[in-house]
Amino acid sequence: MSAYAKPVRAIVCGTSFGRFYLRALAANPDIELVGILSSGSAASAGYACELDVEHFTSVESLPADIDLACVVVRAAVSGGEGAEIACQLLRRGIDVFQEHPLHPDELAECLRIAHQHNVRFGINAFYPFVAPVSRLLQAAGIIRAQQPIQYIEGICGVQVLYPLLDVIGRATGKLRPAQLALAQPANVGPYTCLQGTMGGIPLTLRVQNQIHPADADNHALLLHRLTIACESGVLTLADTHGPAIWNPRLHTHRDVTHRLVLTGPGTERLAVPSSSIIPGSEAVTFSEIFDRVWPQAINRAIADFLQSTQSPARVQQQAQWALGVSAFWHRVSTVLGPPELIHPDSPHVLPLLEQLPSEAAV
Repeated sequence: MSAYAKPVRAIVCGTSFGRFYLRALAANPDIELVGILSSGSAASAGYACELDVEHFTSVESLPADIDLACVVVRAAVSGGEGAEIACQLLRRGIDVFQEHPLHPDELAECLRIAHQHNVRFGINAFYPFVAPVSRLLQAAGIIRAQQPIQYIEGICGVQVLYPLLDVIGRATGKLRPAQLALAQPANVGPYTCLQGTMGGIPLTLRVQNQIHPADADNHALLLHRLTIACESGVLTLADTHGPAIWNPRLHTHRDVTHRLVLTGPGTERLAVPSSSIIPGSEAVTFSEIFDRVWPQAINRAIADFLQSTQSPARVQQQAQWALGVSAFWHRVSTVLGPPELIHPDSPHVLPLLEQLPSEAAV
């Protein structure tokens, strides 16, 4: 995984979304989870007791042999102290891996301090490592190696705009040139529409720029949906958690009477399914997402970060990528403007599949 002596001794800072980091690291054979750093909440103390690890309430109280700190506390751009905590940890000589997003200035400061103290700082965009998204990116790489991507369309909730921009950049293979402006009309239903380019590829982006101020992690109609079009077909991420679907392009030649040829020689391409789920991207239950998919994604992201510490060039490359994504996310957020504050009730459960008539009744 890294140049560290194994196992890597790690702590997790924050236990809200940090719960998933705790679950991930506790199951990671290459990492020794040694503690939780928190403000002293009863919930954090409870997790420390459950996992039989230390509960620290200040950076100063940490032992000297911590290799890695996963900071899962909102940064100032989201109303928290995550970046400040990260800087304190970096000054202690501890590598830091922090959950997104950070303001570009916060990120630049963390990278500067990391360089001063000869340690590493990384941002976890998280969703590129979620299995269905990762499989989509592998498929996009195959496409990109053989033919140009012609068009991309993305949809997301504003809460997860940063990782969608990261994913689109990975799909195109580069971030620049990138620019997005409000489309006309800008607002369609709950979505704000932007158009422009990313990685030089035409991009349409629809963002649900709405937040429940007391429940910011809920009430997005969906997290992410992504469509990547090329000459040979369309690659789609139906949802953040799958499936990823490949739709080969429908095409056949014409005969001498100008009719489409539907059978016989030259129509072999018609024998493939009109759509196929990318293996490894299948949808699972929400409970399985929390229990398995998210912890696995965290461990993949951490492994990627630790491996990068072996290569100064890769560390620099990752830092420049994070700076580029953060800067573009900040520009797009400025174009979107402040989120609309909404106060919806909890959504009703609709057992749609159970209410559909049987296929025999259609």
